[in-house]
Amino acid sequence: MKATTLTALGLAASGASARWHEADGATIRYSTVSGYFLQDEPTTNPSGFDYAAWNFGLLNRTYPTDGWGHHQPSSGSVASTQWQRFARWVDYLNSNCRNDGRTRYKVLVMGRHGQGWHNVAETYYGTPAWNCYWAELDGNGTATWADPLLTAQGAAEASRANAYFASRLRDHGMPAFDSYYSSPLKRCIQTADGTFSSLHLPAGKPFRPTIKELFREGISIHTCDRRSTRREIRAFAPASFRFEEGFTEEDELWQGAQSKGETEAHEQARSKTVLDDVFAHDDGTWLSVTSHSGEIRSLLAVLGHREFGLGTGQIIPVLVRAEAVRGGGGSPPPGTTTAPGFTFEATCTAPPVTSIAGQGCVCSTTGGVPALASATPTPSLRQIRNAAEGHGSAISADWVRLRRRHQGTEAHGKDQCGVAGVVESGPAAVTLALNHGTQHCRVRHEPAESPKFPTALFHSAGRDPIDVSDAPTASYVADDLLPSRQL
Repeated sequence: MKATTLTALGLAASGASARWHEADGATIRYSTVSGYFLQDEPTTNPSGFDYAAWNFGLLNRTYPTDGWGHHQPSSGSVASTQWQRFARWVDYLNSNCRNDGRTRYKVLVMGRHGQGWHNVAETYYGTPAWNCYWAELDGNGTATWADPLLTAQGAAEASRANAYFASRLRDHGMPAFDSYYSSPLKRCIQTADGTFSSLHLPAGKPFRPTIKELFREGISIHTCDRRSTRREIRAFAPASFRFEEGFTEEDELWQGAQSKGETEAHEQARSKTVLDDVFAHDDGTWLSVTSHSGEIRSLLAVLGHREFGLGTGQIIPVLVRAEAVRGGGGSPPPGTTTAPGFTFEATCTAPPVTSIAGQGCVCSTTGGVPALASATPTPSLRQIRNAAEGHGSAISADWVRLRRRHQGTEAHGKDQCGVAGVVESGPAAVTLALNHGTQHCRVRHEPAESPKFPTALFHSAGRDPIDVSDAPTASYVADDLLPSRQL
């Protein structure tokens, strides 16, 4: 990808357009202003959290501006609800005399799309098979998950959000959004339309969403992360949707055909880029973003918010403080580097045996011995143990790294042993073939009670031993050992 791609795509027309001149030539530094939503609190468990049970998470609290006249929402009611008092406080933060224009506050309400066919497929096949094989296909002949549509459940989740927003606007004085943004992927376009298009909105705040490239999901090699062409999206999306300036005909970011996926660092860089664009060009305070679980996670990280995973159709609001910083007071400008932008993601040519999260795919082979397709470093002890307890899973060269020890004296940096593959695998023992310099060695792990190896030659501080079968005068110390009976 070209080095200027992120920056170029970040510059686009926004809903309530008005340039933030104080941000010109400055770095925008973001922070989450906590104390206003349950999702900000470290004691709130994201698992099972439902926005509709908690007024979007808005805390019932007082504000310094309570009683300072009346905030009149579109309904004309007195500012007595929690939403109306919160809105007045946010207005004050943006307009008080101590704000010199270099700071902006916005309420960013981010919603994850409803359930899509790719979500159903992953559940059906299981995550290992999905990640390593099925997700790289366009579908299975029955369902299509390349830029997938919503399922019936996903559409129902959007309808549920629509009803809840309607109740907040009508009965609780929640302000209408100034601007709406959507990922270019079809499931988000459907979700945004199903959520907002039928709401009764003020005449000056219509639902006119902007499709922004960089609000898309993390760009893995999965076809569900590959967007359709601009022409296809235009034919699919309702007329109310418009493209940001510079939106390309083809998807120039997805590199799945080259088996390359986006790194976490790259996703956060582009998340920063798209936030910079929105904050610099949109003077609205209340903003809606319809996006994806991975991208919302990335946006929250850029905003300094705690991790808070969202299920399909779930919504999280954040009060954001943005400060235009000059003189090196902020983080480096986003989108100025592409290294490492996209890295190789290994897959299988057939449904795999299993996969290790963050490590790779354990593929089936014609020889009957599973082989690990991976371009990643050694996994954690827990990851290796969990894989091995799957009964017959492979151990790879990236799974265990050993260094030779001569008569109790370590030879640092010498005689590196790497696991070449599995020789035998069964419930009682695992035999590994090792590459030891120019020699070949074999390591066998057996249950601790085996009488064959009364002395443990593998050890690590605080961990159980692993036995070595062919090292009468030398032992090996593993950088990341497995306990006995759990290899």
